[in-house]
Amino acid sequence: MWGRRRRGAGPSGGGAEELRARRREREAALRKARRQEQLVSKRLLREDTTAEERGQDGAEIVPDPLSEDEVLELLRGVQRGSEDRRRSLSRLRWALQNKDTQQKFVRLHGSIQTLIGLFTSSLADMQMEAARCLHELSHSNDPAVAEACLPVTSYLLTYLSGHSVEFTELCLYTLGNLVVESKAVRKQLLPQGIIPVLASCIQSPHEAVLEGLGYVLSQFLQAKEAPTEIIPLVLDSVLPQHMLRLVCSGLKAGTGAALEFAWCLHYIICSHTANTALLSLGALPALTSLLLDLASEIPQDAPEGLELLICPVLRCLSNLLAEETGCEVQIQDERLLIALFLILQCFLQQHPFIAQECLWLLNNLTADKPFFCSALFSLDLLPALLQLLPCSQMASVLVLTVLCNIAEKGPAYCQQLYQQPALPLLLPTLTLPDPEVVGQCLELLHLLFLHWPEAATDFVRQGGHRALEQHQSTPELQERARALLDMVGQLLGTSVFSPCHTILSAFS
Repeated sequence: MWGRRRRGAGPSGGGAEELRARRREREAALRKARRQEQLVSKRLLREDTTAEERGQDGAEIVPDPLSEDEVLELLRGVQRGSEDRRRSLSRLRWALQNKDTQQKFVRLHGSIQTLIGLFTSSLADMQMEAARCLHELSHSNDPAVAEACLPVTSYLLTYLSGHSVEFTELCLYTLGNLVVESKAVRKQLLPQGIIPVLASCIQSPHEAVLEGLGYVLSQFLQAKEAPTEIIPLVLDSVLPQHMLRLVCSGLKAGTGAALEFAWCLHYIICSHTANTALLSLGALPALTSLLLDLASEIPQDAPEGLELLICPVLRCLSNLLAEETGCEVQIQDERLLIALFLILQCFLQQHPFIAQECLWLLNNLTADKPFFCSALFSLDLLPALLQLLPCSQMASVLVLTVLCNIAEKGPAYCQQLYQQPALPLLLPTLTLPDPEVVGQCLELLHLLFLHWPEAATDFVRQGGHRALEQHQSTPELQERARALLDMVGQLLGTSVFSPCHTILSAFS
């Protein structure tokens, strides 16, 4: 479970500029969560923090834990039908920010039923305050607290339609938080019809509702039982096509909802049970077009967070292409390679993880059909690819894998690799102490020598055989290193190979 994202507090209501400011805060926090690999997180909405709940610096103050008697007194104050009920409810909501107080509260007989009664009342202010109390409880990381809230789930679903945007948003985030913590909650929500309800919500015109919906759905889709119990229900609904539409229309604008739905699509694709359905919706050309647009609009000074909009699109495309469905034929567009290298150029230094995502996609593009392998040469992008070899261990492996994909296409491709020239850049790679990198380099050299024997002559001339010596004692490399040396010897023959024959014979 990862850390929590808190939404910036402020007075409720307010003008358009204030609402835009809140949206920017929320989106910044969402991007921060994604940057920190927080793919399962809880969200906390507190927009109406009062002055006494904040310190002199404006930061929220976490209340001290209450005793059981104090919690009971608060509950009784809420249960009494007096004019002070709303004040007691507000005090309870603040007190429930403390985790110990939460646990004491749910253990009290009738506590959750009391909140449900107010949550379902006809008094709008009481209803909202009770919803905020339930929201505070949903933020607990104690599964017992989440399961104590089980009776409220059906009401939360009911109130996802026909109420104010603020109330609907609060219900969505409360549901999402409960889903994170408890399988029992997820198990109860499915037969209660949460997927059809969410499918109805996705047609809302309100960004806040859509983002909350994306949050709930993303938590469901990351559950262990998602591939068998949740994703089939999602695929049977209108959610996938609407998610795809919202991602393609909203991601360029950087909306929080589009970012949430982009990750939702990623989780669905990773399940490997839904790709045919998504491909039939046109996901591949749609996401390709989106990536082209994103890459073409990258400013010279890319703003922080842009990399997090691009990342899920790269992952979705990579995973769709990983399926053996021949879908790469649908996107034979050289501009995709240009887009990838623009993204690489922009984010390599500050956000190297994006380079890995680009290289994964490039690997899948070049794995089978020769179209993108040829395009790398015709667009003169191979030098830029080779420059990535020393960037990192993972980058080295991926670059070498892409080069192997190219070399596997036969003599014409190996000739072009040899003429680039790739060989001088591969020799330093052979001296690295990383067995995975060196092993991939050996695979590439084998393909080069097999399809273009002239490369073997150059390899020896440049002292490549000496670069292999250190790997003779490396268990996972020694057989391949020896086989490669034998192959070179056979290709060149004794007369051509005489200057180094003695050395090579010692390894054969």
